[in-house]
Amino acid sequence: MISVGTPIPNLALLDSSGRPQRLRDRIGAGGLLVFFMRTASCPICNAHVRDLERHADELAARGMSVLLVVPEGPDEAEAWRLRRGIPFAVVTGASGTAHEEVGLTRRVFGAMRQSGTLLIDAAGLVRYALGSTLPTGAYDRTAIMRAVEALPPIDSMPDVDKTGEHAPAGGSES
Repeated sequence: MISVGTPIPNLALLDSSGRPQRLRDRIGAGGLLVFFMRTASCPICNAHVRDLERHADELAARGMSVLLVVPEGPDEAEAWRLRRGIPFAVVTGASGTAHEEVGLTRRVFGAMRQSGTLLIDAAGLVRYALGSTLPTGAYDRTAIMRAVEALPPIDSMPDVDKTGEHAPAGGSES
């Protein structure tokens, strides 16, 4: 799995309406929490999503965006999002799965897709990473919230452009 301290790849994604997205474009002022679900039908992954919903205000207060990544296609992702009333953005990989691009592969003879959680700071660096073949081990709210609290306050973050490069002091030149 991708390591803490490394820049997040700018994954090509599709939102649940089928529109192209880039992972870096989803990073909020305080960062981005990404939960990679094993499948949209995984009951344990869905329990983790419900827990994220319960803590949505706390994350939003820190300027944190939340993104759910499912391996299914956009149509299935949108149907799941609507059926469950999910308040977060739901995306899928534009080609293949985004899971594999961050090192969440299939294990147990290729039968089980790994799930996991990434916390990305506003500069695009991975600050927390947890992946597991068993979905019970892919989400740890206590550790996530500790990692969120360890991020610098929004007003102390450097200006960052969408490529992940730091902008010149005082803004960009024309």
